[in-house]
Amino acid sequence: MPAILLAGPTVEPLTLAEAKTYLRVDHEAEDALISSLITAARATVEALTRRVLIDQSWRIVRDAWPASGLIPVPVNPLKALTAVRVIGAAGTETALPLDAFALDTARLPGLIKVARGAVPAPGRSLAGIALDITAGHGPDADHVPSPLVEAVRVVLAHFYEHRDVAGPGAAFPARLDALVAPFRVTRL
Repeated sequence: MPAILLAGPTVEPLTLAEAKTYLRVDHEAEDALISSLITAARATVEALTRRVLIDQSWRIVRDAWPASGLIPVPVNPLKALTAVRVIGAAGTETALPLDAFALDTARLPGLIKVARGAVPAPGRSLAGIALDITAGHGPDADHVPSPLVEAVRVVLAHFYEHRDVAGPGAAFPARLDALVAPFRVTRL
């Protein structure tokens, strides 16, 4: 069940100024590099935890409704279901009422429950269902758990200090695992 990013976060968990202070950089020559490393550090923490930090919009594509009626969400934490469409054989999209779906946002991974009798089957056998969701801890860094923000700092510093090192010498510090372990989302 692929998930497609529709709109990434509008901010990062660290500002450029916060990152430069943490890295002890007091010049502007590497601002572009540090900005890109902030994004890479966030993406790395998201991959390690299987959760997104700042609110993002995603599309989940399915071939059919599950027999169980439960769709585990591949992008967490689930916040909202914003749109659902089925695609007909000719490619026409039909919007479905959101009240035919219930969300379990407390669970990780989040679940979308489908009222099976209230939704039509898709008209095409591949990628016939599109569910648009919002996932993340909140719209800005203040909503992200502080250990995950610290994990972004650790990865950022590691990337900055080891940008020219390849192989085993570039392994992440052990404390990163301690920061992200409690936040890892397990697969169902």
